[in-house]
Amino acid sequence: MKRTTPTTLRTGVIIPAAGSGTRMGGPTPKQLLLLAGKPVLAHTCAAFLAIPAIEQLVIAVHPDHAATTRELLLPNLSREHHPRIRFTPGGASRQDSVQAGLTALDPEIELILVHDAARPLIDRETILRTIQGAAEHGAVIAAIPVKDTLKQAAPDQIIQATVDRSHLWQAQTPQAARRALLQEAMDHAARSGFQGTDEASLLEHHGLAVRLVEGNEQNLKITRPGDLQLAQHLLSQRAAMKIGHGFDAHRLVADRRLILGGVTIDYQLGLAGHSDADVVCHALTDAVLGAMGAGDIGRHFPDNDEQYRNISSILLLDRVMAQARQAGLELSNADITILCQQPKLAPHLKAMQEHLAASCGVAPQDVNIKATTTEQMGYTGRGEGIACHAVVLMRYSNAG
Repeated sequence: MKRTTPTTLRTGVIIPAAGSGTRMGGPTPKQLLLLAGKPVLAHTCAAFLAIPAIEQLVIAVHPDHAATTRELLLPNLSREHHPRIRFTPGGASRQDSVQAGLTALDPEIELILVHDAARPLIDRETILRTIQGAAEHGAVIAAIPVKDTLKQAAPDQIIQATVDRSHLWQAQTPQAARRALLQEAMDHAARSGFQGTDEASLLEHHGLAVRLVEGNEQNLKITRPGDLQLAQHLLSQRAAMKIGHGFDAHRLVADRRLILGGVTIDYQLGLAGHSDADVVCHALTDAVLGAMGAGDIGRHFPDNDEQYRNISSILLLDRVMAQARQAGLELSNADITILCQQPKLAPHLKAMQEHLAASCGVAPQDVNIKATTTEQMGYTGRGEGIACHAVVLMRYSNAG
């Protein structure tokens, strides 16, 4: 899986939240209903605010619910995120609310994401894919392929045809576009009297190309009471935290490069092994596999398989992290201890931290690395080898 990184374009989010949600059958707007003890909208906003590249988040709310929305939402979001949150009065239609959000964002914001208030299970990777996709292509939407057989019916519910689904996709949000493109499409729709069902339809109406990026099956929209129950079930599954521990040790030998945490270190000895023998990467990879309940590194990358001879262990970590993401897991934090008498590793720890954090898709401060000696005791103390312990805490995507 290609690792996704945020774009350098200044990015903002608009959450249209001015609807009444009448299909839920109650007086409370669906975005304010409780899900796992918090308003649905709080889960939605938290997913975006967890991404530092998102500078501002505007919530377009119905004037009748503005005060209640603030009172319910802000206490359920980290105080450090409050400066990035703005509220603006929403309009009678989604289009009006999105336009209000555009107006409320600072003019310097270059890339816009629009996301449904009632899609609280949006995951980090889908958000990052839409940001990167819009930066590269101008406009994208998250979507998933249609899997079920589709039937075209007459008004009397008699089937007329089976629809070819091979090129059909189910639209989700976020939908993202460069600001200038989205504003052009909004202006064109206003002039022509066009009412779109989503931002992609506005862009299409203006003749602009919109690409699809991979969405997520769990990124459901809460519309009816049963949807809230399903979201509750999925969120309870995600809330579980998984702990993993990894350990690795390799012998120091001549005529090998010393590579630790993806960093090549100038030393007269290197670590023996089938791959590049990077004990730091191996310990971290084993810890992630442990959290997943997926065995160890030897099961996935056996040392009798020639395709892994001298391979970079960072690549192996990349592959395991891709498996974790497919299982809905992401790294919360890692704590790594390297046991090494020589060479001195302190000058290299920052570079290791950055390499491993990039591979795991987290901020550098989420990967803590320590190096210690064993006071010349044991095989590491005698300079015969290097060992490493790693402990990870994994969480299900959008768990918090």
